[in-house]
Amino acid sequence: MKLFTRLAVMFCISTVLPLVLMYLTLTGRTDFNTDIIILVGAGFVLLSWIYSSILRPLDDLRRATQKIKDGDLNFTLETDSDDEIGQLTEDFEEMRLRLKESQEEKMRSENESKELISNIAHDLKTPITAIQGYAEGLLDGVASSQEMMEKYVKTIYNKANDMARLIDELTYYSKIDTNRIPYNYKKLNVREYFDDCAEEIGLDMESRGIEFEYESRVADDTLVIADPEQLRKVINNIVGNSVKYLDKKPGHIAIKVTDIGDFIECDLSDNGCGVAKKDLTRIFERFYRTDQSRNSMRGGSGIGLSIVRKIIEDHGGRIWASSVENEGLTIHFLLRKYMEAQL
Repeated sequence: MKLFTRLAVMFCISTVLPLVLMYLTLTGRTDFNTDIIILVGAGFVLLSWIYSSILRPLDDLRRATQKIKDGDLNFTLETDSDDEIGQLTEDFEEMRLRLKESQEEKMRSENESKELISNIAHDLKTPITAIQGYAEGLLDGVASSQEMMEKYVKTIYNKANDMARLIDELTYYSKIDTNRIPYNYKKLNVREYFDDCAEEIGLDMESRGIEFEYESRVADDTLVIADPEQLRKVINNIVGNSVKYLDKKPGHIAIKVTDIGDFIECDLSDNGCGVAKKDLTRIFERFYRTDQSRNSMRGGSGIGLSIVRKIIEDHGGRIWASSVENEGLTIHFLLRKYMEAQL
């Protein structure tokens, strides 16, 4: 109620003071000139008070409102008053800050969407071009032998699979962005589950000419609560990322699963180009690329590892990376073990 108190005081000054001066003049207790000086001075003080306390803050609010109306949020509204108008100004400034944050978040989201579309378009162009080239070769009779025809058809098939994978990744990203990932949690036997994953990955790596190593240091009855399909996506995304950046012959990928008390730790390592220390904490961010030119050559939407982090965190786990540049990268993640309640 400070503003009302101030207005009451101003009202008293503006009404009582002239009456007092009139009384003094009529009774002859002071001269007329002195009365006028006192009245003008009081009026000046009153006007200054009104201007600094009410009119100027309201004018600042009016100009700030006009800026927001024009889409300009790059200003600051300050006040040194703690009355009602001062509180209104503080609330207005807080609203401006929230509007600005919302605007910046919207711009970031739009830029990320544009980058995603650009990345997907770039990555789709490569397999489409290859499919067109090999299909034209088949139509033109370039593949004259049965062996060459099979090679062309296999290449077209592999490139089509690459396209399907990119489209699946885009669909999965849209689910992540709206928190609509479907989870179906189950009790999983850690050794059996990772043994199956390792067998599948090992066959794939063998066909690619990549060395594969697998080690499991968990008891046969160790369990976790996890979605088997989503956890498989985590492993496949990490391995796929490693394969993409292998730069040595022979390439080498290793998976190690270890019991560390209340958690299971899974380490997936490669002997690729590695990641600089400054980039390690950012490789799980959406669209973050450690080397734009190198990434554009290898392809990738830039969301594979962000999907991995999302799934692991939704499982109540933790994920991080370690690396020696030019020697290799290791992705580590933890999953809490399932333990029967002890009565």
